[in-house]
Amino acid sequence: MQITLAVLWIYQGLIPKILFQSTAEIAIWQSMGLELALAKICVALSGMIEMMFGCTFVIWPRAIILHQLNILGLAGLLLLIMLTNPLQLTPAFNPVVMNMAMIVISMLAIQILKLKNQQP
Repeated sequence: MQITLAVLWIYQGLIPKILFQSTAEIAIWQSMGLELALAKICVALSGMIEMMFGCTFVIWPRAIILHQLNILGLAGLLLLIMLTNPLQLTPAFNPVVMNMAMIVISMLAIQILKLKNQQP
């Protein structure tokens, strides 16, 4: 589960934010009042942060707090999309699908980690 979350976060940071800056990602930052050049920088920075967060799942595979942060962060990002660009929630493979799947993975990981911590 940790490897899956790591790969998903690293992919989401690298592909649509750093290598191929998504117009939807740029639009989110622009909707907050940033000019195009600054919005592109913020997209790249958020991509780097996402990649670093993904790496934490490999570095600290038994840390429940990472999964709690993951759930909170993904719910917050989903709320942000709902407020800034709700049309992004309509196509196939939209943020609802990805965020909910990652939230469920973290919920399962928390349960498994808690069970492992209870074993003698």
